[in-house]
Amino acid sequence: MQTTKRQANRRDFLGLAATAAAAGLGAALPISQAAAAAGSPGTDFTRWLDSIPGKYRQVYDMPELNKGMGLAWSWVFLLTAAQGYGVPESDLGVVIVLRHDAIPLALQDSAWAKYNLGEQFKIEDPDTKAPAVRNPYYLKPGSLPIPDAGLRQLMDRGVRVAACDMALTVYSGAVAKKMGVKPEAVKKDWVDAVLPGVTVAPSGVLACNGAVSRGCVYVFAG
Repeated sequence: MQTTKRQANRRDFLGLAATAAAAGLGAALPISQAAAAAGSPGTDFTRWLDSIPGKYRQVYDMPELNKGMGLAWSWVFLLTAAQGYGVPESDLGVVIVLRHDAIPLALQDSAWAKYNLGEQFKIEDPDTKAPAVRNPYYLKPGSLPIPDAGLRQLMDRGVRVAACDMALTVYSGAVAKKMGVKPEAVKKDWVDAVLPGVTVAPSGVLACNGAVSRGCVYVFAG
């Protein structure tokens, strides 16, 4: 049943992505297109990649929520790599890529409440067991028993987090269609609601590729 649901989600996503591309909804990406066209050596995205710290680096690819395990594994890496390699935490670099069905984790509570993201993405609040109207993974990793593995705590320790612009475009468009409002307005709301410290990358798959190109070991966390 879970496999069938994921296959259906992927089919829906690809169909919506094609529609978004045809409509030009993904055109406004958070990189300097003019600089890239002029042959500039870097963009906002590549400069973000260059900011990944440490000698030992890992990227966690989160296309699905997976109960927040990508957050837990990031916390475990910071703990055990420092012990295992005998190095300070400053020698470690962690990247989390939020894409596809995990994209709500990149958004502030205001977007969760306004757009019923818990209901839309089938994410429950671990305290109430009802569809979440707040981001339950920001200050703690959902119901996982690791209180300091929330997204905020990880970012405070230097973890880099990327949100997929393609997912923001596609899913905000799908929600806009359900609500009968303009997709551009919902997309703007979602981008404005991206959590402080989270970088919007042109796509999640590009963020994974870029992190690997900067020496991160790839780990599928969804």
